[in-house]
Amino acid sequence: MAENLLRSIPQIQGLLETDSAVKLCNQYSRQETVSAIRAHLELIRNQIHSKAITELPDFNNEEFFEDIHQIILHGRERSLKQVINATGIILHTNMGRAPLAEEAFDHIKETAFGYSNLELDITTGKRGSRYMHVESILRKITDAEAAVVVNNCAAAVLVSLNTLAKDGEVIVSRGELIEIGGGFRMPDVITASGAILKEVGTTNKTRLADFENAINENSKVILRNHCSNYKIVGFTESPNTKELAELAHSKNLLMIEDLGSGALLNMAKYGINNEHSVQQLLNDGVDVVTFSGDKLLGGPQAGIILGRENTIAAIKKNPLLRALRIDKLSLAALEATLSLYLDQDLATQRIPILKMITEDLSFIKKKANSLLKFISNLDTDNLNARVEDSTSYVGGGSAPMNELPTSIIKLSSNKLTPEKIATQLRNHKPPIIGRISDDCFVIDLRTVFPNQMKFVQSAIKSLV
Repeated sequence: MAENLLRSIPQIQGLLETDSAVKLCNQYSRQETVSAIRAHLELIRNQIHSKAITELPDFNNEEFFEDIHQIILHGRERSLKQVINATGIILHTNMGRAPLAEEAFDHIKETAFGYSNLELDITTGKRGSRYMHVESILRKITDAEAAVVVNNCAAAVLVSLNTLAKDGEVIVSRGELIEIGGGFRMPDVITASGAILKEVGTTNKTRLADFENAINENSKVILRNHCSNYKIVGFTESPNTKELAELAHSKNLLMIEDLGSGALLNMAKYGINNEHSVQQLLNDGVDVVTFSGDKLLGGPQAGIILGRENTIAAIKKNPLLRALRIDKLSLAALEATLSLYLDQDLATQRIPILKMITEDLSFIKKKANSLLKFISNLDTDNLNARVEDSTSYVGGGSAPMNELPTSIIKLSSNKLTPEKIATQLRNHKPPIIGRISDDCFVIDLRTVFPNQMKFVQSAIKSLV
């Protein structure tokens, strides 16, 4: 029977001559229509082989060509799309980390829609530097002597070490030889820069004397890596930044700190501990500070390098800088985001990740109770929901183990497992991404924007 069914499947050319196929070719393209028909026929063949079907569809029926139409539409969908983060992880690496402020989006649009003075000095009419658009504001916010930006923080470390420590030793504590996202490790970044890694101390304890004893005529830099994506607790010891900077300068070395997440505000008053501000490190005597633009700063992906004028000037002359340079759209978003920091109260209200971190718990509870009321009014006995207190995390390689109180919805169903609920909500438009806990699907309202609640409601309604 299977062989008979397979032989009865029509040729693609014959299907293309039908009125329905001609309409699809005119509406889209012949290539897309052929590709969709071929894919659908292959699916039918596989279903015959697996005995999932025992008869063929009506190839002249509009329903068949509607399936073809849906395949074409699916093929035209953009791969990169908006998702709703209901995980409670504010800086979620897999979901693009920091959502941008409206001001950043507006500046991107303004800059992208035509030409810009990216590398044009309007005053003189001559070639300018793309870094001039953010350097002055970075200096104003942080009191740094100079600044330059590249495309991400790993690039910032790479070009800094390549400029200031190539062929020389970089002294690092063993407890700070971190692995960053995507499996990339700091020792590999140091090696790629052309510098020589010199490890000192132990995983949990490194003393100032360990650094001092390691210094020799080939030493160039003491590097401190902020452990922003993990935390060592218990029997630990490490010198502070000021002590390391003083040691470095007494031995004619440079002190570089890779801050990683890059807070421009004092985060301790918002419950985020152990996050040094950029300003504090510069005051402690660090020569170069590197950090990300899309973590605690709340902007686009970027690697920001601040420090002393002579060291930044040397980095700006490095040929690597062109290969690692920031693009104009990220630069526009970064300039707009940094401008908000001129008023710290404004920054916490307008920069989404800062607003989420500082959000009052009562407001989050209000969103949770509103969603619970919506679910309770659905005409179904198969969906169960309850509000509970829980914990959100900053995440995204920032502020490890810093917990924020939140309010969550726990969903369960008599017909759907938590995994099936998760799958169905991921297939919603836009996808809803939550987490599974205690045999329930969890929606954390701290990371759901108020204007996204209607989509969450629509997705939940689709479950019943």
